[in-house]
Amino acid sequence: MKNALYTAEQVCLIGHILAMAFGLAGLLLVVPHPEFILALPTWGQQLFQWSMGNGGVVYILLGALAIALYVYRNFGLEKLLGFLLPAVGISLTSELLGTSTGFPFGHYGYLSGLGYKIAGLVPFTIPLSWFYMGLVTFLLAYSGFISRPLQEGKPVGFGAVLITVGLGAIFLTAWDFVLDPAMSQTTIPFWQFQDVGEFFGMPYRNILGWTGTGAVFMGLAMITWWPKPVVVNRGQLITPLLVYLVNFAFGAVITLTSLDQRFWIPATLGFVLGVVPVTLLWWFAQASLRKTAADLR
Repeated sequence: MKNALYTAEQVCLIGHILAMAFGLAGLLLVVPHPEFILALPTWGQQLFQWSMGNGGVVYILLGALAIALYVYRNFGLEKLLGFLLPAVGISLTSELLGTSTGFPFGHYGYLSGLGYKIAGLVPFTIPLSWFYMGLVTFLLAYSGFISRPLQEGKPVGFGAVLITVGLGAIFLTAWDFVLDPAMSQTTIPFWQFQDVGEFFGMPYRNILGWTGTGAVFMGLAMITWWPKPVVVNRGQLITPLLVYLVNFAFGAVITLTSLDQRFWIPATLGFVLGVVPVTLLWWFAQASLRKTAADLR
């Protein structure tokens, strides 16, 4: 059973990465050269149109499935549901509020390309992207400030919980520094702000909205995880780290190749606040588990 779950997880993970690579190739190489598309046979043109229209749905679904299988396989159904339910529920609530009232992200709306819209406002894939990216950032922060002290037999206080939730939310927001420009200001946008924001086209409250939304659902998830803490080693963190880095790179490549040089600033901020610390947390994680979760209680 575990081998089958691992195989399914890896298939989804590889598919997730390949779908993003294909999307990058389409956006950056094919779309700017329409003569390539016109030279394709009819079925090729139809396939390309389908892939460009549904590629976002595919890579998000595969990413969510890969991380769901990863968490279920390593930590069990209780931990998976303990994060999935608040992540999807809170993020969907924030997105529905944001697209209808402007709170907490600013006034914006979703265009086409990300699947069926819940209440005609929010694509169903958006809460799933909050879930899988939120979970990988949460786990990476958790590994350094809760898992490692527990492995070393040290007490873990409320301060460590706050740091874990806060850092997880910051890592999530750092990803948005490259995602938002890539998805809202390039030639094929997936959403758009109704008013030009002060921070490279994004309202400052969008940053606060991302951090706040992430902190709320990570805080609720922490409540369900805390009674039975998990311990993670460096090997177990490879998948979360890889997913974070690949998704960050996806947004960064689109932003830096499609927009002007000013966007090196948010990309650099995202790199410093996200890529650097999550990589360090992975590097300093224990190479192997010295204790099991059962030994900790």
